[in-house]
Amino acid sequence: MKEKIEYWLVKLFLGLASIAPKSFVYAFFKSLALLLYYVDGKRRNLTIENLRHAFPDKSEEEIQRLSKDVYVELSKTVAEILLMFVDRFDIDEAIVNRDETIEKLKALKEQSPKGIIAMTAHFSNWELLAHFLAKYGLQMLVIGRKGNNQLIEDNITTPFRRKYGNDTAFKSKAMMSMVKRLKQGNGVGILIDQKAGNQGSVKVDFFGQPAETTLSIATLKEKLDPLVIPFFIARVGEGKYRIIIEDPIEYEGEAEGEEKLAQMTAQYNEVMESVIREYPSQWFWMHNRWRR
Repeated sequence: MKEKIEYWLVKLFLGLASIAPKSFVYAFFKSLALLLYYVDGKRRNLTIENLRHAFPDKSEEEIQRLSKDVYVELSKTVAEILLMFVDRFDIDEAIVNRDETIEKLKALKEQSPKGIIAMTAHFSNWELLAHFLAKYGLQMLVIGRKGNNQLIEDNITTPFRRKYGNDTAFKSKAMMSMVKRLKQGNGVGILIDQKAGNQGSVKVDFFGQPAETTLSIATLKEKLDPLVIPFFIARVGEGKYRIIIEDPIEYEGEAEGEEKLAQMTAQYNEVMESVIREYPSQWFWMHNRWRR
């Protein structure tokens, strides 16, 4: 019964998003986010604590203001994802460097016979990024966590994520699926910014603190040698985004074995951190990344 109620609530939100003025959708989710900011003290305090550790040079006033901005930015992402679900958000119109990005994607496809690992994070509108990349030639097997509600997963989330040719795999069966995909010369998308379990992970620096990080990208790079390319999407205005495509990451150290994998993973975190520092309000700081 609980699963069905949650499913119909989501359907209700989608129905409202399909008919309500867009300004109302944005305002509603902003109000809801700010309400949660003040009501859910545990999550708010975790966000503030994470920001304090990551930005020790910022004043307490700046940290408090930034923590609230994090919630507001997330509300915009949620609103736009809902509008994407009901085809009221033009993903081509949203990308300010659309033509440049399409050209880069064409060039990357031509130089990646061993496949591409698209490395990204829960940063800004990551669903928009996945849709745009797939629409213009980089269809990926996207690795994620299975939703708690099977009705929502099967009937809403999965069809949405497959709209432009992406496919999904859950973490429990991810490695074999990724190997198969890369051996075919295709793309894999991995978000590496959430806390990982002890198995198949390593503690490496992230914002000056050790963070348990998955070894999956480094392992696949070592075994199959695909291109590892950081992709991010940054909000640069109301409903406007810039897609960031970093150079492929190649390891140039001399370590071997587990130490090499750890150093490779540290490189990936370093690139991700540099982008988040440029747009700090757009990352998911309310996640318990450092297991405090």
